[in-house]
Amino acid sequence: MAGAAALRRSARRIARHITAAPGLSRNGLQQPERLLSSQASPEHGARGAVSGSELALYPPERVRNFSIIAHVDHGKSTLADRLLELTGTIQKGHGQPQYLDKLQVERERGITVKAQTATMFYRHTTASQDLDAPKYLLNLIDTPGHVDFSYEVSRSLAACQGALLVVDAAQGVQAQTIANFYLAFESNLSIIPVINKIDQPTADPDNVKDQLKRLFDIDPSEALLTSAKTGKGLEQVLPAVIARIPSPPGKCDSPVRMLLLDSYYDEYKGVICHVAVVDGALRKGDKIASAATGRTYDVLDVGIMHPELTPTGVLYTGQVGYVISGMRSTKEARIGDTLHQAKSIVEPLPGFRPAKHMVFSGLYPADGSDFEALSHAIEKLTCNDASVSVTKETSNALGMGFRCGFLGLLHMDVFHQRLEQEYGAQVISTIPTVPYIFEYGDGSKVQVENPAALASNPGKRVVACWEPTVIATIIIPSEYVGPVIMLCSERRGEQVEYTFIDAQRALLKYRLPLKEIIVDFYNELKGITSGYATFDYEDSEYQQSDLVKMDILLNGQPVDAMATIVHNQKAQRVGRELVEKLKKFIERQMFEITIQAAIGSKVIARETLSAMRKNVLAKCYGGDITRKKKLLEKQKEGKKRMKRVGSVDIPQEAFHELLKVSNSK
Repeated sequence: MAGAAALRRSARRIARHITAAPGLSRNGLQQPERLLSSQASPEHGARGAVSGSELALYPPERVRNFSIIAHVDHGKSTLADRLLELTGTIQKGHGQPQYLDKLQVERERGITVKAQTATMFYRHTTASQDLDAPKYLLNLIDTPGHVDFSYEVSRSLAACQGALLVVDAAQGVQAQTIANFYLAFESNLSIIPVINKIDQPTADPDNVKDQLKRLFDIDPSEALLTSAKTGKGLEQVLPAVIARIPSPPGKCDSPVRMLLLDSYYDEYKGVICHVAVVDGALRKGDKIASAATGRTYDVLDVGIMHPELTPTGVLYTGQVGYVISGMRSTKEARIGDTLHQAKSIVEPLPGFRPAKHMVFSGLYPADGSDFEALSHAIEKLTCNDASVSVTKETSNALGMGFRCGFLGLLHMDVFHQRLEQEYGAQVISTIPTVPYIFEYGDGSKVQVENPAALASNPGKRVVACWEPTVIATIIIPSEYVGPVIMLCSERRGEQVEYTFIDAQRALLKYRLPLKEIIVDFYNELKGITSGYATFDYEDSEYQQSDLVKMDILLNGQPVDAMATIVHNQKAQRVGRELVEKLKKFIERQMFEITIQAAIGSKVIARETLSAMRKNVLAKCYGGDITRKKKLLEKQKEGKKRMKRVGSVDIPQEAFHELLKVSNSK
């Protein structure tokens, strides 16, 4: 008993100690709202408590809007984490790594899919004791880095006045570095070069400075040397942002005008829009209208991301935050749209355009009975991704499904992955296609997104066709130039530029048909360069080409889900490879299966899958030969009848193999 009493007294002492400890709750867990960095603004009290009157202390002259742009794995997300910690926006060691990458797919792939914003408060001082130094409001707008989301990136950059161009000190300038630089340069942003990862043994900052000078004409003395991992050199980043990036231009006394950067759907709050206030001030209770749709909304809530949703009741000129206005779908919140004060006439901000879908694919449930579940999953996911187009379609082979349009290859891949991870959907995806344009003899033109929809009508002769192209930027070690040029030539590429970045690396630019790169081009490029190639592309114009529709026939019946459009010169080889692959993956039946590839009525490749044969003579232990012949004839007639009424099951593996073959070299 005495031991139990002593144990209880000890427990009470520990509880009192925990309760008294700063930043700890009774259960010993840290309370984030009480954990403040020594560099956080004391005026704001606990992190997240920011009022509208405090935001009024930051006129446009005290606001800086900037973004971080970089090639994949050059340290963009880590640098963003360090800046958030440096300003006390999140606590060092208590926030999850890659804080601004919220989706599981973003963390797994190390990419940014959705734009994020974070507001930071920073006192610009040279001495830590100088409390009278001016304070600044810094808005970090984290943008996707892939070309598929280039329009979203351009709209996010339109809300910025500057950008941090992060380059790996060991890897140097890569393909996406070049693409991102020119995107920022065309947006007239002030660019601050940041050479990151200088702590690595193979780091060569001087060589990277030479590359920046040679490729972008950036003064080497302007580059900041940092290590986001160790924190070295980070103290010079934010002062450079304040000194080199201009304040946002805007008219404080004009009617409110905002740029819609991004949006996502919340089950409890509806659509949450990320906006940048260009002119005027936005207050809770205001009425706003959309320049793209003309609809009007009531502002139900407004605030900043600090780093999560923090209501302030108001946003002033030059500031970036969020708006909740009762929108029911992200399709109403169009990226790049101008939101303005209702019943006022304003000039829409430039650059808005609707989503342009460049890759199309059919999505079908792996089990036909799961159609409703797949429909519900796609509906929920498109609430958060309005850039996907969805229409219902029916396939004779796969049943009911959807034809979806995507911004690009990565966008399609991410959409599929999120369907599986977040909603548990099991889907069969058809061969991805690009939008082609066909012109008939009567002068009419039609855009074809689904090859099965291109009817082989003998009364309408195709006289011309066009396909979309891209300008691909490839950076490789010099010793791999030959194989890469051969790969691009096999993919019908046209060389645009060939230069050397330095003694070890070459830069190639090719005009390539989009169809040729949508499946396995990057994998092959990585394979022949031992993984050292970097690749990026940008959309280009349509070019005329010799294209034909190729059908896959099973026992003479076309499989619409396997129809594809190929170049005429590659049709016979691709058709032969397709039927050979299908023969391996289709299971044998009790009847013979004929697999054919055909262009119109002309069969260009054929394989035959022999039937499984039951031994009907097993019970015949002798006797007259006519009895055995009678049994064999009966079996033969039965197989003919099965061939007429039987169906062939096409496994998902066959579709995956078709993806590889349809664009193989």
